[in-house]
Amino acid sequence: MTDVLRRGRASLAFSFFAQGVAFALLVTRIPAIQDRYGVSDALLPAFLAAVPILAGVGSVTTERLVKRIPPSRLLRWSQPVVLLALLGVGAGQRMVELGIALAVFGLAVGALDASMNMLGVSLQRSYGRSIMLSFHAVYSLGGIVGASLAWAGAHWDLALVVSYLPVVVVLLPAALVGSRWYVDGAAVRVEGTVRAESEVGGAGRSVAFRALLPLCLVMTFAYIGDSTVSNWSAKYLQDVLGSSEQLATVPYNVYMVTTLLGRAIGDFGVRRFGAVAVVRMGAVVAAVGFAVVAGAPGAWVGMLGFTLLGLGLCVLVPQTFAAAGRLASETNSSGGPGGSDAAIARLNVFNYVGFLIGSPLVGALGDAWNYRGAMLVPMVLVLVTLVYARSFAAQPNRYRDGHERPRTADVGRGSNGL
Repeated sequence: MTDVLRRGRASLAFSFFAQGVAFALLVTRIPAIQDRYGVSDALLPAFLAAVPILAGVGSVTTERLVKRIPPSRLLRWSQPVVLLALLGVGAGQRMVELGIALAVFGLAVGALDASMNMLGVSLQRSYGRSIMLSFHAVYSLGGIVGASLAWAGAHWDLALVVSYLPVVVVLLPAALVGSRWYVDGAAVRVEGTVRAESEVGGAGRSVAFRALLPLCLVMTFAYIGDSTVSNWSAKYLQDVLGSSEQLATVPYNVYMVTTLLGRAIGDFGVRRFGAVAVVRMGAVVAAVGFAVVAGAPGAWVGMLGFTLLGLGLCVLVPQTFAAAGRLASETNSSGGPGGSDAAIARLNVFNYVGFLIGSPLVGALGDAWNYRGAMLVPMVLVLVTLVYARSFAAQPNRYRDGHERPRTADVGRGSNGL
């Protein structure tokens, strides 16, 4: 690998880390934000729903912008906006200021998530082996750091702006400096050969939504499962399994740690066994995790279930982005990343769809039926991923002499460690 690719991978990994920190600092301090601005319990869901809805708008807008602007440039400027919007949430005084800050945060997050994953897929294509899970592992690490900082701020009763300001002061300039080494749109020299990619997204054909639909469904189901853990794990352990309030805070932290571990080793699994096998295994492990949670006789068995959920769900989202990029590359005869960028931006919208559906769905089922039964619904949805697992397989393409070979850049198998 060239130094260009190594620097590009390191700088992009830092962007994933910074985004993980920022998002965790926002969502884990929601009670403090609510108290600061006097947001009622009835109004709070509207504020929380606005962020993923506007993030979806930002992702759709990014799909159009990448036809004229390289994803690296969108990422370079959307990340500082996200960090400044986070600071705005902590520094505001009136509810209207909170609304503006959250709106800016949501729009910028949509552009940030889409452009980060565009660059990740592009780098994976240049590396010729699976590296996408490593980026999402760094995001999980950032989430753990952000949640720990939020805990410290809450423990010491620090004002939001006092908690957020040092983080923004450190991360913002570091992200701007690191953005100098983002890799996209340039001819990348790898082991004596040049893989030329178009400067902006207009060079490629868009993937038909019908072809992308299975991946969109998998993305939605994965985030329904993820939002179930993040929003209901504490309540489930305390109210259903009878744990203490302190113990009820543990499952989400365990889930984040196992997500980090699973993603840290996931790329090796993809290289050894292929993306289809890893996705199938992840779906089965996640389904078993939901089944254990639903049938748990006590809190410790419930925690085992949430641990399995982290190990299972963690591989689905990164591999879905990678599969979308691979599908677009196969559809686009020019070989450029344009179709890939558009497909990833479109797919990223279903990240927020799953987030919006998951929490209300489990809550409504829990109230109308019971929470044990409600946990079976995301379990079934995750199992549906098995039906679409073949969508993660690379299709064969041909050398100029007519011989077929698989596209190993995304499947992850080959004699050179792929």
